[in-house]
Amino acid sequence: MADLRGQVAFITGAAHGQGRAVALALAQEGVHVIAFDLAKPMAYPGYALGSGSELDSLKQMVETFGVSCLTAQGDVRRDEDIKRAVHAAMEKLGRIDILFNNAGICAYGLVHELPEEEWDAMLDINLKGAWLVAKRVIPIMMAQKSGVILNNSSIAGLRGMNRLSHYAASKWGLVGLTKSWAIELAPYNIRVNSIHPTGVNTPMNDGLAELEGTTTQEIAERSAGNLLPVPWVEPEDVSAMVLFLVSDKARYVTGSQFVLDAGLLTR
Repeated sequence: MADLRGQVAFITGAAHGQGRAVALALAQEGVHVIAFDLAKPMAYPGYALGSGSELDSLKQMVETFGVSCLTAQGDVRRDEDIKRAVHAAMEKLGRIDILFNNAGICAYGLVHELPEEEWDAMLDINLKGAWLVAKRVIPIMMAQKSGVILNNSSIAGLRGMNRLSHYAASKWGLVGLTKSWAIELAPYNIRVNSIHPTGVNTPMNDGLAELEGTTTQEIAERSAGNLLPVPWVEPEDVSAMVLFLVSDKARYVTGSQFVLDAGLLTR
């Protein structure tokens, strides 16, 4: 996609999973990457998150495509971490054209049994984190009078989810941010959309299965129930959707929700 060549993308949760796949897909199209990730374990949700070594290997892989990759270890809940990464991006690359708000966690819990700290972690990472990052990137896009923001929601942002009310609340919240930002930012030629995958074949799938003492197949069938005969989609399916939405082929698409659900929401 010639229209993407030379652009700069800021990707949160970039070390593995969907973030990594999107970083590599954009790099193949000539996009420079800022890869932001916590890159260390957290007590909650307790499964393996992206690591520093994965962030390092992503940088090496991205740079094989002849583009730059800046890595930044940080927490989307910490404004200082975000400001430091954005400052480094502007100092070395001079612009930010694409923001992929991808960082997120998932964990199970009945609504009446959820500890407050688990509710707070889910909402702070998945929802507040997206706002904090956008808050620092949007002024840059406004000055450029161009940009694309994609918020990675979920099918859980369009339906209820058993034992996942805190997760669903965070993902529904991203839809509200998407539609509101689209209105605010349209005068600056900044487009904002959200994507809504069903289960994706990522380390998060493995982590949830481990926490539940079951298999990824059982997790997929229980929480999804896709219409097409697949238990999940692949990270590359997500990156293909992202490539379209950030390109000029979607130049008049904003404030919309794009579903990648293997037919789940049709049930």
